[in-house]
Amino acid sequence: MNRQSTSEYMEQIGESVIDFKKLWLAVWRGKWIIIAVSAVFAVASVVYSLGLANQYRSTTILEPITKSSSPLAGISGNLGGLASLAGINLGRSASDDKSILAVELMKTWDFLEQVIRQNNMQADVFAAISWDKDNNKVFYDPEIYDADSKKWLRDPAETVHGKAEPSSWELFEAIADKISISKNDNNGLVVISAEHYSPFVAKQWVEILTRELNTYFQTQDRNDSIQRIAYLEAKIAETSVAEMRNIFFEIIQEQTQTLMLAEISGEYVLKTLSPAKVAEKKSKPSRAVMVVLTTILGGALGVFIVLVRYFISVSD
Repeated sequence: MNRQSTSEYMEQIGESVIDFKKLWLAVWRGKWIIIAVSAVFAVASVVYSLGLANQYRSTTILEPITKSSSPLAGISGNLGGLASLAGINLGRSASDDKSILAVELMKTWDFLEQVIRQNNMQADVFAAISWDKDNNKVFYDPEIYDADSKKWLRDPAETVHGKAEPSSWELFEAIADKISISKNDNNGLVVISAEHYSPFVAKQWVEILTRELNTYFQTQDRNDSIQRIAYLEAKIAETSVAEMRNIFFEIIQEQTQTLMLAEISGEYVLKTLSPAKVAEKKSKPSRAVMVVLTTILGGALGVFIVLVRYFISVSD
């Protein structure tokens, strides 16, 4: 680097320092603007956050019922080979770990809609806006739902589906933001959570979702076993080979026990380790964080306004 280029480089650095000083002085002169904008944002965020209703989270921890924990584990293992020899696919039995399927099922539109409608959860899912702690009463949006008459008040002409009550998609979207399910890959435990303005409703939702997941697979296995038993009985009538008939009878015995388990078992796929509780502390909103972040945003906006004013004055 020659002497001329070095001096030019030093002049550029000097100009940058001078510009930075000017910017800092401009910001300092406009500090009251920054403070004022930050204060407005802070006050607005306080007012807004105080107007938000508290929400509460309820959670349950579930253990998947696997082959090793099922009463039919030994029988299913022994007869699985016989069924293969007979050319029969028994499919997934009651002893299979279906927790992965349960996790994915609870995220589906069809399943959640059925759960909502079968348990009359529409109003709590779509229209609830707050909760009265003293009277344990949920309040609903008066423009959407009338709790006394249990009628939906929306103008059908203003909805996409032309009805006052929420559509299938609206219900799915509303509840999808309020519930969650996950499985721990390390220990296999399943966690179901639900949030609502009422901690009692949140707890109820968790219990309903757990029950409905178990019921879904319970009904599915029950129907599958009935169909397999009918199929095997038809096969017995068709064959005269004693060995094959014995295999069919043994498989029917296994399917009958699967059917029995499906009919009497309450916790069929997921067993409760830690039941849902009524929360005593809110899960959101986090008002302090909201105020701090909004105030910082206001400060940044104030600095931006001051710098814009500075550059406009310089250009003039």
